[in-house]
Amino acid sequence: MAKRQVSESQKKAMARGRANSRVVKDYLDALERVRPRRGRKRTPAGIRKRLDTIAVEMDDASQLAKLDMVQERMNLEAELEQMLSAEDITDKQKAFVSVAQEYSESRGISWAAWREMGVPADVLREAGLTQTR
Repeated sequence: MAKRQVSESQKKAMARGRANSRVVKDYLDALERVRPRRGRKRTPAGIRKRLDTIAVEMDDASQLAKLDMVQERMNLEAELEQMLSAEDITDKQKAFVSVAQEYSESRGISWAAWREMGVPADVLREAGLTQTR
């Protein structure tokens, strides 16, 4: 059986599809990272206050309590670092806007599916997508 030949135009189309998929994935991942979480919002000041409290309570705590406090301190420090280095997703959003319509048409993705994934309606409109699709 002869090996199937892929034309240059097919190769370019496949490469464009892979590139579009990467752009969409990067944007959706970034949206998930910056998505507001439920519940009471922590502030950097509140986190620092809790870290100070942990430092004071650590001296008189049992070994098991110290273990819990060490883990809590590590979690709070990581959260504080993430909070202070807020991600700017404007570049990812611009890239998404440039490929979203082509990606939607090629994959049959509806407006509702994008919205359920957390993509803002104004971003979809900017990309040229409408609610009918």
